[in-house]
Formats: sequence, structure tokens, C-alpha cells
Amino acid sequence: MPILHWLNKNQAVKTVSQCAYRLLEEVPDLSYGDAVNRNMLIQGDNLEALKALIPFYAGQVKCIYIDPPYNTRSAFSHYDDNLEHSIWLSMMYPRLELLRELLSEDGSIWVSIDDNEAHYLKVIMDEVFGRGNFVTSVIWRKNYSPKSTAKHFSEDHDYIIVYAKNGERWIPNLMPRTEKQDKAYKNPDNDPRGPWKPGDLSARNFYSLGTYPIKTPSGREIPGPPNAMYWRVSQDKLKELDTDGRIWWGKDGSNVPAIKRFLSEVKQGLVPQTWWSYEEVGHTQDAKKEIVSLFGEDVFGTPKPEQLLQRILHVATNPADLILDSFLGSGTTAAVAHKMNRRYIGIEMGDHAQTHCQTRLQKVVDGEQGGISKAVDWQGGGGFRFFKLGQPVFDAYGKLNHDIKFAALAAHIWYAETKTPLAKTANSPLLGVDDGTAYYLLYNGILGDRRPQGGNVLTSRVLAELPGLEDHAGPVTIYGESCRLGPSRLAEHNITFKQIPYDVKAL
Repeated sequence: MPILHWLNKNQAVKTVSQCAYRLLEEVPDLSYGDAVNRNMLIQGDNLEALKALIPFYAGQVKCIYIDPPYNTRSAFSHYDDNLEHSIWLSMMYPRLELLRELLSEDGSIWVSIDDNEAHYLKVIMDEVFGRGNFVTSVIWRKNYSPKSTAKHFSEDHDYIIVYAKNGERWIPNLMPRTEKQDKAYKNPDNDPRGPWKPGDLSARNFYSLGTYPIKTPSGREIPGPPNAMYWRVSQDKLKELDTDGRIWWGKDGSNVPAIKRFLSEVKQGLVPQTWWSYEEVGHTQDAKKEIVSLFGEDVFGTPKPEQLLQRILHVATNPADLILDSFLGSGTTAAVAHKMNRRYIGIEMGDHAQTHCQTRLQKVVDGEQGGISKAVDWQGGGGFRFFKLGQPVFDAYGKLNHDIKFAALAAHIWYAETKTPLAKTANSPLLGVDDGTAYYLLYNGILGDRRPQGGNVLTSRVLAELPGLEDHAGPVTIYGESCRLGPSRLAEHNITFKQIPYDVKAL
């Protein structure tokens, strides 16, 4: 498969492993609403924030939507064109790697982009997600009138590039039928099965049983289908359909036969299409009006209308699914997810994570009625928790930060060993069993205090107190500060001991 090369790509490929793994620290004063919720708003660099989420959410996010910088000139104005393009690619590549790791096997990622980087983005997403997992490029007509000031063409559309984590497992939801589509169904003969519309019975492809004359109820002779060579059903099948009242001969019984397609028998949904008009999902002016109504001014250059995110989340998710946006911007994705009863994680750096994203979500919890609120009957409720990036788990020399708490280290070790997130907050030395191996963590006096007898050091007494050990027949991995048991005793219990901090690896 062809791959894209650019200046500093080798460094970009290594960025994830070199990025600091930080703790997430809640800021209770900025959290809001119902305290029993799992919605997260994170302030900080999105690369570090994504890495901090890995031990807890790897493989759990059903839908990722991101709206990264489009025009590299506006994002990196102090670089020449060639270098700024490389910087944009180097910024995107490691973030896409982490986003893929967070995505569930039946999940999808949607990326808004324009012509400046769309084709390059497609190539690096082929590399990260696999070319076979490309789904489509949606075209969103974002303007309702042409830009007369355009130098060459009025740019009236954006792309939304869609990939699945696993193309075999991702299935989009159907779009609801519209009133306009249903108006095509009538019931001129008062059929008890309800409204229907006529379907063509002729076919151009060869069908051996499709060559026969037809006599209509009025007595008219029809030698064969008009403008075609064959009927699409056999003569016996036609009689069967006619007996069942599924053939329409016209009001006077002399028309070319048509099959009746009943509304009650068609799919109650439509396959999503790749052309999204502003009449259906809004345009940029709608988005600006939504922002002005929330903040009193247009503080974002390219916001997205809530209707657009509603369409994406409808196709890609179901209620209670987890949504992630790591370029949260004005907070639209989180706001729409909240109103649609989805769980969400939003990441934004800078002060407006508080001044705008937090403020907007607070208004959503309080029941604001802008955007899609009336369409989804939003009345308010729920809540979110606000986090900042804390100190690194490892120092510059790769050593464990001694201030890390038990639950955070447990989540980190579990993911490092199993490549799956820990199902719940750890409060026991037994973290769980994966693929037949039981994992234990002796740290921060989980069994008592910090003295050897207190539980940080593996002694005979601590071994006897480990929950679930007697009932476990398979291998055991124990992390602790040190071990007082000899090799034969460890082998007797099939134990592999790993010393903290030396055997704790960075992700």
C-alpha cells in the first residue's frame, strides 16, 4: 500500500511513545450537574490527554468526531508552505494513532476537512486505520449562497472522511424516512394493506421465463413489456401476485401491469447518503448564530451546526454510546452528544476550555433551547466532570512518579499487561484475571500501611492475605516494592514478581 512521506515523519511516528503519560485530575469547582455521570471535559494538550485516556478507555469509544485545523496557513502562519504542511501532518499522525487505539471494534471515526489537506489526510488515515477500513467521504454543502469574492471558485463544501475500526463489524444506522418520501405512496383502490406506489415489472436483462404476452382485465392484449425485452417475473408468478391483489392495471384495467410496493412493507429507514445539504444538516451561518446566541459574539471562525453533529451521531451511535472529540473547539460535539443521551469525552486546550466549552455544557445541563434542543425535546439534566492534565506518571528518566495514586497505577499496569482498560476503579490488590493470569498490585499500603508487613512488600504474610489466590490455578503476576520470598516459593505458586518502579513500563 502506498504511504505518504514528509519532512520529520520519522519523528512523528515516534511521538506517541515519547509523549509524557500524565494523570487526569478532576477540578470539582468546574464540574457541573449530576455528580453520578461519566461525561468528561478535559483541558490540556490533546496528544497528552489522549494518552492519559488509553488505560481507561482503550477500545471503548463508539464514535470519534474531530474538526482539526483546515488551513495550515492559519494554524502555522510563521512557517513557509512546505514546512507548515509537514508540521500539520506531524501533528495529525500521532493523534490518529491514539484515536485508533481508543476506538471500539465496531466504532467509526469522522474527520471534517477541506481541500487543503483532505487528500493527504486520506493517505495517512489509510496507513493508520487500514485502507480496507475506509468507509466514505461525506460531502457537506456548508454555504447557502456562493462567495462572490472568491478568487477562482466559491468553496461551498467540506468533506467528512469516515473510517471504521473494523470495516466488517461497523454497521451504520439507517436514516429515518421523510414525509416527502412517504407522500409518493397512495391508495387509489383502498387496498386494506395501506398506501402503495407502482413498481416497474419490465427488465432489460435476459430472463428465460419473462417472455410472454399479457391480457389485461379490460381485454387489452400486451405482447410484451414496453421498451424492454423481458418481464421480471414469470407468468405463473404474475398470476400469483394478481390473485393476491399486488398488481395494478390502472383504474380502467387496461394499463401495463405494475407491482404494488406497500409502504408498510418497505424498510422503515434509508441507507445514509454521502451528499448532505445545508437544508438537512445546517450551514455555517446557522453555526455562527448558535455560537452568538450562546456567547454573545462569534468567537470561533469555523463552528459546525448542531444539526451536522446530530446527523453524524445518529448514523454512528446509539443512546449511551461513548463519543470522543479531541478538537472540541466551541463544544458542539459534547453539547449534541449530551442532548442525544450519549456519553462523551471532549478535549480542548487553552482558556476557552473553561470560558466557552465548560460554559456551554453548563447551559446544556440547565436546558438551553438552541440548536437541536427542540428537535430532540431536550429539557436539561445530566452533568459532566471537568479535568486538567496532572503531573507525569514517569519522570524524564522513565522512573515512576512516587506521588501516583494506587488506582491510577493499577489502571496503567493493567493496560500495560493486557492491552485492555481496567473495568472499574481498583480498590483491591487483585486487579483481575486476564487470559488465565491473575494480576496483583502491592502499592501505597493497599493492604495496610507502608511498612513491609503493611502490604507493599511481598512476604509470606501478605501472600496469605491476597484475595482470590487460593482459588486461582493459573499463573500469577504480582507488582510490589520488593519481594521477601525465594525463587522456589514463587515457583510453587506460579508467581512472576515485578518490582516497582523498575518493572513498570511507560506506554
